[in-house]
Amino acid sequence: MMEAEKLEQVKNEIARAFIGQRQLVEHALITLIAGGHLLVEGVPGLGKTLLVRALAKAIGGDSKRVQFTPDLMPSDITGNIMLDPGTGKFVTRKGPIFTNLFITDEINRAPAKTQAALFEAMQEFQVSFDGESYPLPEPFMVLATENPFEHEGTYPLPDAQKDRFLMKIIAAYPSPDEEKAMVAQVLAGGTGAELSVAAVNTVFESGGFIALKNCAAALRVDPLVIDYAVRLTVATRETPAVQAGAGPRGSLALIRCARARALLQGRGFVLPDDVKALAVPVLAHRLTLSAESELEGISGDRIIDALLAKIEAPRGISGDGGE
Repeated sequence: MMEAEKLEQVKNEIARAFIGQRQLVEHALITLIAGGHLLVEGVPGLGKTLLVRALAKAIGGDSKRVQFTPDLMPSDITGNIMLDPGTGKFVTRKGPIFTNLFITDEINRAPAKTQAALFEAMQEFQVSFDGESYPLPEPFMVLATENPFEHEGTYPLPDAQKDRFLMKIIAAYPSPDEEKAMVAQVLAGGTGAELSVAAVNTVFESGGFIALKNCAAALRVDPLVIDYAVRLTVATRETPAVQAGAGPRGSLALIRCARARALLQGRGFVLPDDVKALAVPVLAHRLTLSAESELEGISGDRIIDALLAKIEAPRGISGDGGE
């Protein structure tokens, strides 16, 4: 498929600036193709901002980053109506969220009212203030980061907001070889203090990536694959270790991501393996664990892995719908 070749070019262009972390790159692409948002948990300094900037340039879009802090106000993100001293008229000042890829660094450092300012943008792809609604650019994705170790001065994300993230993944350290290559590349001809995406070329012309998203949305999904995704999601609600399982949005997210993965791999149809591969990052963060599970150190990832081993996937799925 030509779409898969284009996406492979995007990954190769990102690799010019962002070395390693292939799974993170793939999940970011899947999330963007599926029209969702990505929550990344990881320590500072793993290059998440560089990834977003490289991805934005490769698809012909732009990106903006906001460092979330306890004193950040909703209008600092969405914008507001303000008086222009020169003309004496009220003008609309759009905030940094009006971009293609919006990175919210340490999202859990902002208070609830500021986190809530993202709700409408993430769900409705628009921002409202002073009685007017303003559509966000297309494509649009929020990539939010949170530090897994530093909890002082943080505000845990409410379940309703976590559920709005299509996927949550853990950003791991690069391998020693990847880190050596990264250090050599960053220091070549520079101080290493700047994040450069100059080597990244744009793969898609204007509107090209939007057409690719529409192609993913048109991919065929066998009813048996949908049944499998729903059975996995429903099983999270029937697990004793879970206080509250994933809702219907979890089933939808599984299929949306599975279609994007199929496109990424050059297929015109979705396989059960697509659902399996993405079940943990799509479902684990949607679970509310019981107090006993948290005390025992049981994670959402572990619960989803157990369900994948227990629930049988359909066999014989192919592009023609045969079994």
